[in-house]
Amino acid sequence: MNAALSAKALRHMHDVMPGYVERGEVPGLVTLVSRHDETNSDALGTRSIGGAGSQPVRRDTIFRIASMTKPITAVATMTLVQESKLHLDEPVDRLLPELAKRKVLKRIDRPLDDTVPAKRPITVRDLLTFQLGLGFLLAPPDSHPIVKAMYERQVGVTPFPAQMPHPPDEWMRRLGTLPLMYQPGESWLYHTGSDVLGVLIARASDQPLETFFRERIFEPLGMKDTSFSVPAGKLDRFVSCYSFSP
Repeated sequence: MNAALSAKALRHMHDVMPGYVERGEVPGLVTLVSRHDETNSDALGTRSIGGAGSQPVRRDTIFRIASMTKPITAVATMTLVQESKLHLDEPVDRLLPELAKRKVLKRIDRPLDDTVPAKRPITVRDLLTFQLGLGFLLAPPDSHPIVKAMYERQVGVTPFPAQMPHPPDEWMRRLGTLPLMYQPGESWLYHTGSDVLGVLIARASDQPLETFFRERIFEPLGMKDTSFSVPAGKLDRFVSCYSFSP
């Protein structure tokens, strides 16, 4: 990108991003573009909607990053691959025996006991590429027996905390009671592979996932405000959270 094009792109970003705040689509936001030795950042709007007590967004305001945990989990996995603690095409059975000897639904809308044996084990690569055979199926719980069972077992059929209330070992045990929706490597299904990787990383490194993230990724990169929770001393920089009502 040449200097003229870069300057034009930055001007466009500066012109466009305030509109999201002005239209009320978000209360506030931070933009940052960094290339070589140049960094451009804007902090716009407030940390919550309306009210005299609403504080302005600053560059160090803390936001939720939601699904951006997935690339961080992938980095952690590849770190362990580089150290030969994991191998991309090895079965996960060694560290995740809950996923050994899988059964697979004959059809995704069939009863849970209408299955065939998996053609091969689930591999680390399958988890990284979301092709383990389980994941989000964007359908109501009563539309498919497998979706209903995932809701009942609370194994993360949605990304909300209410669907992830169990500690890792219990979560894996519950997940292991389910058949796969598809054969390993056969179909892409969002999300669940990353959750399983979190358990795999903890077991391969023999430490909690959050500790591994902090010691091996966040601290070396200076990501001092990135974690699974916000400590009390930083809550004054944390944005409010909103969701859409139907």
